[in-house]
Amino acid sequence: MNSIERMPEQQTQAPPVEAQHTARLFPQLVKFGAVGGLGLVVNFIVFNGLMVTVFAGVHHGPIYATVIATLLAIVTNWLGNRFWAFSGQRQSNTVREGVEFFLVSLAGMGIPLFCLWISHYVLGYDSLLADNIANYVVGLGLGMMFRFALYRWWVFSPDRAKRAAETRRAAGTASLAGSPDSGLIGDS
Repeated sequence: MNSIERMPEQQTQAPPVEAQHTARLFPQLVKFGAVGGLGLVVNFIVFNGLMVTVFAGVHHGPIYATVIATLLAIVTNWLGNRFWAFSGQRQSNTVREGVEFFLVSLAGMGIPLFCLWISHYVLGYDSLLADNIANYVVGLGLGMMFRFALYRWWVFSPDRAKRAAETRRAAGTASLAGSPDSGLIGDS
């Protein structure tokens, strides 16, 4: 026997599916959080700016300010999510994606609005601090979980993006199959 024993070659195995999923999900979650953080800053500044100026003393001012601030944050978030956080799963139909994003965001806006309404009108906490806690701590925390799940698995679904690419590829291949120049180099 040799003085140097040979080690059998190590087989490289693919990481478990769960590890692959986590490896893809974590960076996306971090990007989603960063985009959401920017949206939160936009929302917070607009909400508080409106509350101390335009809607100061207005009976339903917190509700109006929340709606306006959230709509501006939705536009900010869509751009950030489309071009950065979920850029690999963007839909080819931008209008459809935008409508779906807007619908999810509107539903997500209902969560902090509901929290604000409960705090302000049911519990009677009507200070600006209480409105901010109901809106930005409780409401946006719950709304963030709701929106991430629907953005990830519906609006920017990797499966939908993959199916759309396969459909486009199949349609392109099918349209070339019967053409007079089919069978040229590069056609499979």
